[in-house]
Amino acid sequence: MINIIWFFMIFIGFFLSFLNGSTDAVTNAAMKGGAAAVELTIGLMGIICIWCGVMKIAEKSGLTDIIGKILTPFLKLIFPGIPSGHPAMSAIIMNMASNMLGLSNAATPFGIKAMEELQKINANKDKATNSMVMFLVINSACLQLIPATIISLRAAAGSKNPSEIIFTTIMSTVIAAAVGFISCKLLEKSYE
Repeated sequence: MINIIWFFMIFIGFFLSFLNGSTDAVTNAAMKGGAAAVELTIGLMGIICIWCGVMKIAEKSGLTDIIGKILTPFLKLIFPGIPSGHPAMSAIIMNMASNMLGLSNAATPFGIKAMEELQKINANKDKATNSMVMFLVINSACLQLIPATIISLRAAAGSKNPSEIIFTTIMSTVIAAAVGFISCKLLEKSYE
């Protein structure tokens, strides 16, 4: 479906540029946009590789297990439907840790794994559990302490102070997570 939408957007853009006689501007913009995308990708690859490596070291060293033990009592309150020691909790912890470091790309595989594990303990396979919905809401709020990807994007764009957004990012993600959590709990009670 998204391919069809993109096709029509591009087709309409080219068609209108042909009618206006500005096809050369479209070609130039496409070339400049492609070059800028490659530059941005190369710039981001370094920071993503570093943070993915840090996450892998944290996982191999047992740091994530320690963080998991610290977070487990808190996460048991948020996700009461997940049995103790279930692999879903480990995947949720890794996902949340990646998001807190601003590494959405690194968080995605852990989020997928968490949902797969949550589906295994789902009694009704056609309906999401409260834990699945809560995880999706918390994950979408993307609670961040260090927005590494945004900082690297700002640095690549030439910002004089790329890290000045840390406080506002923390506040906005905390508020989004709190509103999402409260909404989930209220709706959870109304559907029981």
